[in-house]
Amino acid sequence: MKKDSFISSLVLLLAAFIWGFAFVAQKVGMRYVGPFTFNGIRFLLGALVLIPLINSKVDKVSSKKEENFSSLIKYGVLAGFFLFLGSSFQQFGIVYTTAGKAGFITGLYIIFVPIIGIFLKQKIGFIKWLAVFIAFIGLYLLSVKQGFSIEKGDFLVLIASFFYAFHVQLIGHIANKFDTIKFAFLQFLTNSILSLIAASFFENILISNIFKAYIPILYAGVFSAGIAYTLQIFGQKKTEPTVAGLILETESIFSVFGGWLILNETLNTREAIGCLLMFSGIIISQLNFKRLEK
Repeated sequence: MKKDSFISSLVLLLAAFIWGFAFVAQKVGMRYVGPFTFNGIRFLLGALVLIPLINSKVDKVSSKKEENFSSLIKYGVLAGFFLFLGSSFQQFGIVYTTAGKAGFITGLYIIFVPIIGIFLKQKIGFIKWLAVFIAFIGLYLLSVKQGFSIEKGDFLVLIASFFYAFHVQLIGHIANKFDTIKFAFLQFLTNSILSLIAASFFENILISNIFKAYIPILYAGVFSAGIAYTLQIFGQKKTEPTVAGLILETESIFSVFGGWLILNETLNTREAIGCLLMFSGIIISQLNFKRLEK
């Protein structure tokens, strides 16, 4: 493994670790503020953290390129829009489910990525479809109850994972075209603005409650948004999409560990088997079986 690729892999693993524990912060934060308020402040902090780095030229790859400013704005806002949809559904869903389950269901975005790729004329082979089948059997065991009804929180997080898949597809398409810091700043700012607008219409924003939730908001804003999402963009520049997907999926494992360690959350046998099948399906979907298929 090349040095740059190894470092990028470690960067992605760190991002997955931060995101995994962010589910705990998101769960705790909902005790005090609404989902839109939480995300609005969270991603505003993420954007503010990046301001000192915007002109630092820390991105040696893209800093050598002349950027198309209008394209940067367009794709930055578009990424922020998908991030807004994903984070909003996830934040509403986590109110009604555990941090660990939310982590695993969110991880299904890796499964949705190749499915969305079909509409972008990207091929999906038998192994991918097998992985989708296994993952959704796991989802059934994890979330579907008697009468074939899925829990409200799990369903909302499932919708979130679908929008995160669009976000991943977009990042993979334009990751090497723009300065990482500027692009991350734009998507965070867009998400923050949209979230705060929604909060002003649908939630009662109280400064006192925001202060009560300052620890989870700071973690989710500074670390999960400002640092981890930026690490994702850096990591994907030097890592193959398949490897990047495998590494980022460990986020679900970290979410279960964080929920157990901090919130005393547990999974019953059925849910644990469901998580195992989901993780297996996601891993299979990222493995390279091209030679075997030939």
